[in-house]
Amino acid sequence: MKKKALLVAAVLMLIGIGVQAQGWIVSGLVTDEQGAALPGVSIVSKVSSNGAVTDTYGKYTIKVVGEKDILRFNFIGMVPQDVEVKNQKVINVTLKNDVCEVQEVVVCGYSTTAKRSLMGAVKGIRIRGRSSIKQKPQKHQAAYFVADHYEAEFNTENYASINENGYKQVVKSPLSTFSVDVDRASYTNIRRFLNNGQLPPKDAVRLEEMINYFNYDYEQPDGSHPFSVKPELAECPWNDEHYLLKVGLKGREIEKDNLPPSNLVFLIDVSGSMSSTNKLPLLKSSFRLLVNELRAEDYVSIVVYAGAAGVVLEPTSGRNKKQILEALDQLEAGGSTAGGAGLKLAYKLAKENYQEHANNRIILATDGDFNVGVSSNGAMEELVAKERESGIFMTVLGFGMGNYKDDRMEIIANKGNGNYAYIDNLQEAQKTLVSEFGGTLFTIAKDVKFQIEFNPSKILAYRLIGYENRLLNDEDFNDDKKDAGEIGAGHTVTALYEIIPVGAKNSRDWVKSVDKLKYQKEKERKNTIVSDEWLTIKLRYKQPDSSKSILMEQAVSGKVQKFNGANNDFKFAASVAAFGMLLRDSEYKGTMDYEVVKEIALDARGSDKDGFKAEMVRLIEIAESLNTRFVSNQRGY
Repeated sequence: MKKKALLVAAVLMLIGIGVQAQGWIVSGLVTDEQGAALPGVSIVSKVSSNGAVTDTYGKYTIKVVGEKDILRFNFIGMVPQDVEVKNQKVINVTLKNDVCEVQEVVVCGYSTTAKRSLMGAVKGIRIRGRSSIKQKPQKHQAAYFVADHYEAEFNTENYASINENGYKQVVKSPLSTFSVDVDRASYTNIRRFLNNGQLPPKDAVRLEEMINYFNYDYEQPDGSHPFSVKPELAECPWNDEHYLLKVGLKGREIEKDNLPPSNLVFLIDVSGSMSSTNKLPLLKSSFRLLVNELRAEDYVSIVVYAGAAGVVLEPTSGRNKKQILEALDQLEAGGSTAGGAGLKLAYKLAKENYQEHANNRIILATDGDFNVGVSSNGAMEELVAKERESGIFMTVLGFGMGNYKDDRMEIIANKGNGNYAYIDNLQEAQKTLVSEFGGTLFTIAKDVKFQIEFNPSKILAYRLIGYENRLLNDEDFNDDKKDAGEIGAGHTVTALYEIIPVGAKNSRDWVKSVDKLKYQKEKERKNTIVSDEWLTIKLRYKQPDSSKSILMEQAVSGKVQKFNGANNDFKFAASVAAFGMLLRDSEYKGTMDYEVVKEIALDARGSDKDGFKAEMVRLIEIAESLNTRFVSNQRGY
């Protein structure tokens, strides 16, 4: 009897151990001291290294390994908190403000006279690079003063000038040609401005990047092409005389296990300008999320640059996550910024470890403020354009504020066969590097170009909304040597055209006449072919490892829908475009105002499980309030 009891006890013990080994799911809510939900909070198991991030509503779920597990809750500007799991399945946490962390740190000098090319960039890691830094760096402490924010005179952010596309007459310019763009940096940068109580600079507002920030419910491709193309035509909500054309492109989704192996080089800016909390500390937390996604067949190298560039981690398998994370954790900010030298070293390392049929990519993380060596936008464009021929792709992640160089980072991404995102919080890092892992890091088609031919018997004029820095000459469409944009696995791309149909009463307000030509006859609409088609869409792309393009073609005909009868994707994309035009105070915004934009966005949100569309509604409300205050100040109220 005693033996039987012992046997039963042993079995129960084994069952208990098995249950504990399997773990369970813990969920909860993270708030601040005022009870407001905190999105983007990092939650990491200190036992298993499992990670999670709170959603827009501050909620999270994470798998724990047992009662002895400990969860660390971490958020920039707040005191980290460790919580023992014990037997809990729901853990709600309130984070407290870290008074020191929320202040801006500005580097003003260093307390050592040792060589500073990379000194202070890393702690205790041997650096491979130029001969002057082939030594273990001496430790030194940067001397800081603390300021609450950047004063206006120290704001040196740069944005490329944007001249909005105007209307083109179909008779004179029947073709519209442009390169696709899956960059989304503009939207998150705008969000940063609005959350900080500022209206963004007009040139920071790139309409196509705002529209493409959101995922739309486009059909998966079912043929031989790596993406599907779906056009839709409906009435324009801000000008009832006009129509709106939406062209939606959906890249083929690939399961993570089926993605090719990666040869990644993390190129990280560790200069003094990266010391503030929304730069290097946020950068390191963001890369931790990415490292947790790596597989054994993926390899990572780390190159850092300050006054010079050096290698702090040789190619390391994704199975050795601890080693990669330790290298990241040791990074510190200090010194000037030799971005050009960093790019050259990163390309060199990527080429040395190049893998056929793999994803060979550099991930550059920086505020873009290069001030040593190759640093001008023209020089950067030349450097990256030359290196892209090596088959190495580029992802650019922007961080920080005050000295942010958006124009430079956009050039590097565009010319380097890559994409560009701005990381303003850990939730955005989760979206870019985890949720959209395939789209951000795996290219399924390169040099993707659109060319649309409009029918002059039905359309008087057209205007491409956004894509000003992606316009191509018509002859570039058939030129396979001409660089264009890249599309990642699962990515969606959306383009909008505002169209003035033949017979529109207000056409003279937008289509200006010119004197008759003296030496040649103008084209006559009566010579055109009669057709029910509104337009024809042509698309060219190359496979990632090919130099020859493939052509797709599709005509658009049929009845124009009422705007209210269009699907949610159409209406929401229109609301995003209208929001951007209001932020730019565009001459093309028509009858639109913030209240109407908000109503359209609310009505068209549809499925919004991550809350990003609801967040845009909140940003619209902030922008409306800031705009009202700005107008009142201008009038002296």
